[in-house]
Amino acid sequence: MEKTRPLWDNPFQFVFACISYAVGLGNVWRFPYLCQMYGGGGFLVPYLIMLIVEGMPLIYLELAVGQRMRQGSIGAWKAISPYLCGVGIASVVVSFFLSMYYNVINAWALWYLFHSFQDPLPWAHCPLNINQTDYLEECEKASSTQYFWYRKTLNISPSIEESGSIQWEQAGCLILAWLVVYLCILRGTESTGKVVYVTASLPYAVLIVYLIRGLTLHGAANGLTYMFTPKLEQLANPKTWINAATQIFFSLGLGFGSLIAFASYNEPNNNCERHAIIVSLINSSTSIFASIVTFSIYGFKATYNYESCLSKVILLLINAFELEEGSITATNLEDMKSYLASAHPSEYAELFPQIRNCSLEAELNTAVQGTGLAFIVYSEAIKNMEVSQLYSVLYFIMLLMLGIGSMLGNTAAILTPLTDSEFLSTHLPKEVISGGVCFVNCVIGLVFTLEAGSYWFDIFNDYAATLSLLLIVLVETIAVCYVYGLKKFGEDLHVMIGHKPSWYWKILWAFVSPVLIVSLFIFYITDYISTGTLRYQAWDATKGQLVTKDYPSNALAVIGLLVAASTMCIPLAALVTLIIKRIKRGNALTAE
Repeated sequence: MEKTRPLWDNPFQFVFACISYAVGLGNVWRFPYLCQMYGGGGFLVPYLIMLIVEGMPLIYLELAVGQRMRQGSIGAWKAISPYLCGVGIASVVVSFFLSMYYNVINAWALWYLFHSFQDPLPWAHCPLNINQTDYLEECEKASSTQYFWYRKTLNISPSIEESGSIQWEQAGCLILAWLVVYLCILRGTESTGKVVYVTASLPYAVLIVYLIRGLTLHGAANGLTYMFTPKLEQLANPKTWINAATQIFFSLGLGFGSLIAFASYNEPNNNCERHAIIVSLINSSTSIFASIVTFSIYGFKATYNYESCLSKVILLLINAFELEEGSITATNLEDMKSYLASAHPSEYAELFPQIRNCSLEAELNTAVQGTGLAFIVYSEAIKNMEVSQLYSVLYFIMLLMLGIGSMLGNTAAILTPLTDSEFLSTHLPKEVISGGVCFVNCVIGLVFTLEAGSYWFDIFNDYAATLSLLLIVLVETIAVCYVYGLKKFGEDLHVMIGHKPSWYWKILWAFVSPVLIVSLFIFYITDYISTGTLRYQAWDATKGQLVTKDYPSNALAVIGLLVAASTMCIPLAALVTLIIKRIKRGNALTAE
């Protein structure tokens, strides 16, 4: 007899939970980067096409499976076929890896949030040296925001091989971040269902505030023009389409088991088709909305840096050639440089290495994603705003809400299969299981608070999920279409939502989506092979910039283990199931 399963209070709560999980940091810090790299407004063409042919059908499939089987990822796929239990195990393993490092972002957001109440902001200026005579050399060579990130926040080591010690302030923030997550998931859907209203809606309120402020910033128009000017030649670039498909795939959180877990708490007659479309559209609309906000701030930052550069060059020339104040302006700078080069060739040649080439286009072309965008670029723009403390607090609260929302989904993907287990649920209360998962993740996560922790963070972020998720979702689509059967799946949907899926969904599930996933899988495999030795970006304090280094053998071994740990679950679980069945069959024959 099926045990009583807790349900969402209403369908809106389920939608909010999915939005809170799917709309995450990737919408804010990766989508704008892809727009910048692959054609500005032109990137929206492949992005929206991939949303229709890949995103919507796959999220619909996962929601339908979770709602029909009413179990977490392991139980759901085992119900379809005992040989597929490895798919659910692989999803749990990937979600476990993600939870280990993802909450570190929330710890960093808390660190910045606590420092946002200072006046001036601690990353607004470089600190003085010990003698109080000049600025610290590392900060002068980099920038005040880079120095605060790499030295004050991470206290980063020169390479991944120099682990260093635990940064206890960061460790404290990580423990606090896990305590917040634990309190949110303490009572399952009863507590999570209320938290998602905040984590899903508050980021939009902050984005609206930032949109209003961003559009009024000097230079915002430059950023928006840059974003919406399509570079149509990029549509012929295969990487544009690959990155559009990848962004849709990962921003919706497919393959982690979170969507299946959330859907398993739905009423059996919930319209999962409608909700799949709503969540997909809101997720993609948020990416575009966040890009408008980001590019308005990009424009402000680029214009500020460009005009600061011009001011420094003008001041340098006026002082060097003893010209009148106001004789050189931004308008006649190039003409005056040509004149001074011809009138005073030797003096100008001596001064030339100090004359920077100021370019607004070059500033706008500076592409940054991930932590570099979230904690360096945004911080640099915020410090130059009026009432910078207010906008800093709002921004890092938004990051925290986005991060917590994603963590609720990640932990649900782990906890739902565990609480579905009769052995665990009968021996341990839900609060203990939740606490155990949080504690284990928190302890392992302390690795990311080492001086070399950010390098390990990058390894987990780059390699823990990519290939694994593609394989998981590929097996999911094949399992539903060709193992469970599209006809039977269609009948299940008819019972749940009142009608069978149209030919559109069937074609996408059976042919288009699997082909796209295989294409992405082949692309990533060939990309890894063609890359040769895997490399990473290390911080060089003497130069005040990032330098490229080769990963050592122990890091390469960890990368291999991360990929193998989840992908091998699928064939190994099928093999173990086959062996157990044969042993049971052999025992039955012996007994006869």
